[in-house]
Amino acid sequence: MNIADLRLKTKGFIKRYEHYMMPGAFVAGFLLDSFTLQRIDLLYENLVLVIHLFISGLAIFLLNAREKGVFQKIVTQKVVRFLPILMQFSFGALFSAFFIFYSRSASFAASWPFILFLVFSMFANEIFSKGYKRLIFQLAIYFIILFSYSIFAVPVAIGKIGAAVFVACGIVSLVLLAFFVYFLSFVIKEKLINYRRLLNFVILSIYFVFNVLYFANIIPPIPLALKESGIYHKVERINSDKYNISFEPAPWYLLFRDFDPTFHRLPGEAVYSYSAVFAPTKIDTKIYHRWSYFDEQKNEWVVTDRLGFSIVGGRDGGYRGYTMKRNIIHGEWKVEVITGRNQILGYTKFKVKEVDFIPQLKTTTR
Repeated sequence: MNIADLRLKTKGFIKRYEHYMMPGAFVAGFLLDSFTLQRIDLLYENLVLVIHLFISGLAIFLLNAREKGVFQKIVTQKVVRFLPILMQFSFGALFSAFFIFYSRSASFAASWPFILFLVFSMFANEIFSKGYKRLIFQLAIYFIILFSYSIFAVPVAIGKIGAAVFVACGIVSLVLLAFFVYFLSFVIKEKLINYRRLLNFVILSIYFVFNVLYFANIIPPIPLALKESGIYHKVERINSDKYNISFEPAPWYLLFRDFDPTFHRLPGEAVYSYSAVFAPTKIDTKIYHRWSYFDEQKNEWVVTDRLGFSIVGGRDGGYRGYTMKRNIIHGEWKVEVITGRNQILGYTKFKVKEVDFIPQLKTTTR
């Protein structure tokens, strides 16, 4: 087979499966980051995300410039064919990174909107494939990417978290998008002017939704992440890096839990809640355990205590801490690990059962 035949077959393959290549590239980018990303504050992770931001932005720029007739010698028809695939690969890698980091920062229930958005993004380029709609959609996706990245990149950079920092993240993302649109205006100025109102409406709507989700505590408290949490009979700090923990071993069928969710409690015995929370280097903050029991008569959870401890960022396994409660009644209980703004990192449900004999305990060092 000569080179000409190989090129012809390659062109035919691309043309035949082009419809599937963009979603496939999205999934490939998603899977790649799923296996490679580790910590939110490491240089490698952030460098990879910045490169994907640059690639997806460059693809948007070149695609729109080519449609206007600019850079035709550089952006040939062959290059144009691969640009959407490259853009989708970077989109997939970016959204997978956001899904990984956001889902680590909260319970799955708090992260489900990102899953819906990922599914929508896989098919959106086909839906909005013609005319101005494609540009508006591309810029909307790019702004969501910029905002999502800023939410954890800015706190990591300045070593602080909180509402004021989130507002700063929004401003940073708006400024970055403004710069990007400014560079786009050199090649598609007329198009941007014609659809300026729609673009402003879409971007400001996204900005508004992000703020509503954050201040309603729906967006996970990234860059914090709950690494471990449980209910134990005894937690004792040995030194600055070790704890002794005593607990009833979980039944064999609970494969991913070390402690029994039924807490067999002696009269007067304290119940300990232990958590390990990851925070990036330089970030020091306070974490709270919100203790609640289920009132069967009212059919609702009733908060009894909000006990806190400080954490220091940088430890791979998370900064450990615990709270304890003595005045506890039998029944269903829940301990939520929350931030100062009541953002939920995770929770543990358990049942307290009063007994007259000491249960068999296991002690480990962590």
